[in-house]
Amino acid sequence: MTSITGPPTPAEIAQFQTSGYLVLPEFLALDHVAVLKNRLELAIKRRRTLAAAGMESRAKTEVVGPNTRIFHVLEDDPAFLDVMDHKPVMAYVRAFLTRSPHFHASDAIWESGASDHGPQWHPDGGYLRVLERPTPLMQLKVGYYLSDMTKPGRGNLMLVPGSHRNVAEPLGDQKGGYDTMPGAIQICGPTGTAVMFHNAVWHTRGPSTDANGQRIMLYYAYEHGFMLGNPEHWSYSSEFYAGLSPERSTFFHGFVFNPQEWRFS
Repeated sequence: MTSITGPPTPAEIAQFQTSGYLVLPEFLALDHVAVLKNRLELAIKRRRTLAAAGMESRAKTEVVGPNTRIFHVLEDDPAFLDVMDHKPVMAYVRAFLTRSPHFHASDAIWESGASDHGPQWHPDGGYLRVLERPTPLMQLKVGYYLSDMTKPGRGNLMLVPGSHRNVAEPLGDQKGGYDTMPGAIQICGPTGTAVMFHNAVWHTRGPSTDANGQRIMLYYAYEHGFMLGNPEHWSYSSEFYAGLSPERSTFFHGFVFNPQEWRFS
């Protein structure tokens, strides 16, 4: 499924600690990507049908013309649940964040062509901004490129390396454009690339200027076991939780199960 089978190297750890992000090209094998794209296409079709009929599920769906973003994807297809605890990525999550991670959130994006959406610069976990600065690593986000993002201008993830170590926020006018945020870069990578970044890294969806480009992505976020930072945990059915293996159940809080499990993480 991937050529990476071990924990992060010392160089990768240093890169993440210094810059707040890590890019792993071709982290997912192409046959794995093909399965995920197929399942995502089917999931989006179902979600759009429900949304058009006014039968929106507890999981949020955003539709803008032909483009779609769906949230809370773990129950949409078993393939998406498999990615949550994909063994190769877990080695990085446990090394960077915690030995006992909890699942935080998930979403998927399928966009094609050019669009004028403008930047939306932000760090993740807005409620974490009340903590001391620099904000500590509380959440780890992992994005997977399911389409070719080797060229800029395809809505690539855009971020400011090292911004997780800043004490002061960017000024308002700095957040107004793609080229006004000092040090910002577009993350380019081939199909199957994984991008991991710190919750305090300032980032946005980059410009979409390539009329022939696609932005097909999966996003997963992980947090410490003592946190409960996303209502996604309440969006899944009791059948979903009942079907989890004992190992997978540890990614969720005990009170979402029936009967409830008394545990401290």
